[in-house]
Amino acid sequence: MNKLFLFVPAFWLSVTICHGQRFKADDIQKHINFLASDDLEGRGTGTLGEIRAANYIAGLFEESGLQPAGTEGSFFQPFQVMVSVEGNPHQLIGRNVVGFLDNGAEKTIVVGAHYDHLGKGFQGSSLSPDSQNKIHNGADDNASGTTGLIELARFISKNDVKEKHNFLFIAFSGEELGLLGSKHFVNNPTVALNKISSMINMDMIGRLQDDKGIVVSGWGTSPVWGKLIPGIAKKQSMRYTIDSSGVGASDHTSFYLKEIPVVQFFTGSHGDYHKTSDDADKINLPGEVKIINLIADLLVQLDAEPSEPVFVAAGNAHSGSTVSNFKVTLGVMPDYSYTGKGLRIDGVTKARPAEKAGMVAGDVLIKLGGKEIGTIYDYMDMLGKYEKGEQVEAVILRGGDTKVMKVIF
Repeated sequence: MNKLFLFVPAFWLSVTICHGQRFKADDIQKHINFLASDDLEGRGTGTLGEIRAANYIAGLFEESGLQPAGTEGSFFQPFQVMVSVEGNPHQLIGRNVVGFLDNGAEKTIVVGAHYDHLGKGFQGSSLSPDSQNKIHNGADDNASGTTGLIELARFISKNDVKEKHNFLFIAFSGEELGLLGSKHFVNNPTVALNKISSMINMDMIGRLQDDKGIVVSGWGTSPVWGKLIPGIAKKQSMRYTIDSSGVGASDHTSFYLKEIPVVQFFTGSHGDYHKTSDDADKINLPGEVKIINLIADLLVQLDAEPSEPVFVAAGNAHSGSTVSNFKVTLGVMPDYSYTGKGLRIDGVTKARPAEKAGMVAGDVLIKLGGKEIGTIYDYMDMLGKYEKGEQVEAVILRGGDTKVMKVIF
């Protein structure tokens, strides 16, 4: 269940002045205006517009003094993507943009945001009618989060402080196609996963409404978030809603599934989500300044903690702010990059029907209730037909074996 907190304003003048100097609305507007401009044509994965956005981010990482932490000595970590365009599969190249602040530390804090969007509507998931060949600028989703990444990289690199941690700043490609960039990174890390302390993600932080505040996901993945965030939010008079789960529709999920503590910041859905109308003039610039200041304070305090964050397997992946039309859930994280028949499972939530039935990550669900599952959409259609307490038969592939399991919703 979500919990809503409201703190009475408690700004100190010195803190306000300091925050004003750290991040400026003009800088945020400059980044978002470029990333969400028609010139970049919606930053579709593998497109020229996305490449230009990647170059922009890499240039600012370099200007901030970050070291290249992609592949072959560059800021870029390319990976192959199979995209269906007008019913035909095409292989494209996505590229994460990765910059490293090396403080000679044992552990590294990861800060991430995805910079891809829907391009000109040919890569799917647009909610605008007749959307093909129309630019989806994605100002909030996720030029806003990418801007936060750029500004935090500058702040951490230029603050004249040698932190106790290294910092890895990653702009992910392929998020809109199924968290492909972050999944590629955790499977091909340029910093060893066992050296990663935690991961902070920003996805859609550009539409702050003071009466609603922010959604903080991943709260249950480590006690450290409940220890640090309330006090920081209090200083900013920031409302927030918590979602315990580490699994959600953004790149923090890929790190959570590797048992890394995660937290994500999000200002909520709106009527322009995944539509051609998500433009730069609708961004709440002072609100984004406030959120980036909050995350900057979190990074500073997280770095100062006497011990590393403890990972906790969080609760129900479908609790919290997620709104679902289903009465039941299986409790699995689909592998959105899987192109074979069936639903490949990337993660299983503890104490949910899938785990109780014996399913594990890597299984491919091919039948549910006697009906074949061809794609994830078949699975979603089937799930909407069941009631809590119903028992159905599930058929999965595990390696070369077929297994039959009983699922109780």
